[in-house]
Amino acid sequence: MLNAVIGLRLKQQLALTPRLQQSVKLLQLSALDCVQELHQAMALNPFLEEVTDAPEGTMAEESAEEPIERDFEYPDANSSGGGTDEFPDWTEWTASPSSLRDLLKDQLLLLGLTERDYALCNLIVDALDEDGFLRQPLDNLLADEAELLPGELETALRIVQTLEPSGIAARDLAECLSLQLQGLDSSLPGHALAVQIARDKLAMMAARDHAPLRARLGCTELELQEAFELIRGLDPRPGSKVGAFEPRAIIPDVIVRKDKKRWVVSINAAIYPRIRVNQQYAECLRRARAVDSAPLAQHLQEARWLVRNLEQRFLTIQRVAEAVVARQRNFFEYGDLAMRPLTLREIAAELDLHESTVSRATSHKFMATPRGVISFKRFFSRQLATASGGSCSATAIRALMRELIAAEDRSHPLSDVQLTELLTGRGVMVARRTVTKYRRSMQLPAVESRRA
Repeated sequence: MLNAVIGLRLKQQLALTPRLQQSVKLLQLSALDCVQELHQAMALNPFLEEVTDAPEGTMAEESAEEPIERDFEYPDANSSGGGTDEFPDWTEWTASPSSLRDLLKDQLLLLGLTERDYALCNLIVDALDEDGFLRQPLDNLLADEAELLPGELETALRIVQTLEPSGIAARDLAECLSLQLQGLDSSLPGHALAVQIARDKLAMMAARDHAPLRARLGCTELELQEAFELIRGLDPRPGSKVGAFEPRAIIPDVIVRKDKKRWVVSINAAIYPRIRVNQQYAECLRRARAVDSAPLAQHLQEARWLVRNLEQRFLTIQRVAEAVVARQRNFFEYGDLAMRPLTLREIAAELDLHESTVSRATSHKFMATPRGVISFKRFFSRQLATASGGSCSATAIRALMRELIAAEDRSHPLSDVQLTELLTGRGVMVARRTVTKYRRSMQLPAVESRRA
């Protein structure tokens, strides 16, 4: 017989308080979303008011007559902004949005693959376009000197095609729809016909000529319509909805300008409403001793949190932007060819922040510069080796490729192999498949389409 026992157990766990959750949320919002969040907060919280007579570029400060108990101390403008043993950087516990490649690679980690299979699967994942299709032949994914056993790449491709979303890593539309149909219940009405149509009869379906298609398949009009409905419910671009976002108006978070010989970074505070805590309402609440004033006290505390978290958002973005501009000074002086390799980890180590904090401080953020409005993420690019033993950024290689293609003979345009040879001649060690990937990312057509 089982006996019920009552006992006490001590347990320690980490948790995000409401204030810290708000701080994380404000940091990763874009400028436009942050403005909307502030207006919504002012509409719902009676203790928040917009300042109309405060000097531009400053935030109105709240009164310190009634200090609140702090559960987390934020560093001031002269201190380092990272976590310490006493006050850790809790923002690292919130994940940033994932891209299609991140989602697929996370799934690969759960499959228990060998190191070689995992590397081959990652190679295929990196070659997928934004719609989730594998547009280039498998033989082109590896260098000619790479040693592969027969069928290794095909096996890796089949593994990737089992991942979610269904239909990923297809080489054409027919294969994409077929993969999605394989994941559906075969007992669905019209499933067998839909598989046949998706395999090699999509052109006849698109032509809307049902009579020859019925004769070819040996089915009735009702069965054909059931198969059509099943196919129309599939997604022809399975990768497009992962990490997708609606086009929004771009509002720069920081402004970069040159003052004499120094590049100066300033927060674009003009776009934000200048908010503060209404001290008259706060004083009335302090004098009141009514039992039902608890909800108002909560509103007052949330208002103070919002003001301070907003200042912390400005401080973090300012520090990250200054570090990026200092590292990429040559870009502002000379353009894309002078862009140097840079990673989030380097900025995080310099500012004593967690890498995830830097990631949120740069996600959906833009800076207005003399070279245009530029995304923060553009300043972070992978490092590629040069013949001299140095390094160059992927952005610089793309700019060099664009210059080579712009100067080519239209009657004899440069192929990807020739571009690779020209880059190697200039000391840039890059594989041909990488050149193909960069050309496609710049939306430059292949050599046949560029021939005049």
